[in-house]
Amino acid sequence: MERFQYTRARTVSEAIGIAAHSSTAQQGAPVRYVAGGTTLVDLMKLGVERPTHLVDINKLGMNAIERTKEGGLRIGALVRNAALAHDPTVVRDYRALSEALLSGASAQLRNVATTSGNLLQRTRCMYFRNTAMACNKREPGSGCSAINGDNRTLAILGTSPHCIATNPSDMNVALVALDATIHVQGPKGTRTIPMQAFHLLPGDTPDRETVLEPGDLVTHITLPPPNARATSRYLKLRDRASYEFALASAAVVVEVAGGQFHYVRLAMGGVGTKPWRMSAVEERLTGAAVDDATIRDAAQLAVRDAKPQSENGFKVELAQRCLAHALRLATGLASI
Repeated sequence: MERFQYTRARTVSEAIGIAAHSSTAQQGAPVRYVAGGTTLVDLMKLGVERPTHLVDINKLGMNAIERTKEGGLRIGALVRNAALAHDPTVVRDYRALSEALLSGASAQLRNVATTSGNLLQRTRCMYFRNTAMACNKREPGSGCSAINGDNRTLAILGTSPHCIATNPSDMNVALVALDATIHVQGPKGTRTIPMQAFHLLPGDTPDRETVLEPGDLVTHITLPPPNARATSRYLKLRDRASYEFALASAAVVVEVAGGQFHYVRLAMGGVGTKPWRMSAVEERLTGAAVDDATIRDAAQLAVRDAKPQSENGFKVELAQRCLAHALRLATGLASI
């Protein structure tokens, strides 16, 4: 059993102050914020996470879902996944987000897991979660056991010689397609981060997964005003129908006008080392005819830079089929 200090913060400023002071006093030793704990506690039990101090943020009141003055949506960091998935505004105006959340975990976990926890959840790569195996994400410089090991479920986009782990979140994929913004408060003040820029590619530093700095606390997420003429959908392909992570998933937001794609936002999960924005595909589709040939070409473009490993080459085809069908669902070319 690893010993750690536990503090229940009463305000955002207090939580940040505790985290900053504890990290400085213990020369950079890990301090973690905890809310639902559905990922962090598991990793602590496995010995993957070894924080010296846990700061409980459940009493900070960041649990509201409300309209912004611009007509968008403000989602508190402590909003539970179930509450967000079933919120009437989310279901009506941001359908892809609701569908993504409902496709993840189990009903019991969704009742406990938080928005910020989902945003920051760590990979389910078996080598990351097994301290007996080499993992650069867990222990920089130790190597990546997955590259020559069991990599069937791992990434084909955004990989590096140091890491091929996927980002496991369904919610994150939908937030990228919906152009979400992350709001952060920390020892250096407040700042906003576009969702697309929040997660980092592994590169040479796979242990650094986001742009957050020590002591930073995610306070809320905002979504832009919904496009009333657009349709958003989320499609997830996996080995079984429940409680399973994506082999490939797609979040699409499209507006069709005059038989052409007028507005397009696309992101994929299960195939990238971070939630994968398909910017080149968006550009290709904008102004193009809404038909099967266009969609097939776009799906092929989506995996143009794929680098499959020894066991996950099937994801190249699977990703194309997933994105293509999600586009057909959103445009009405398919019904199920």
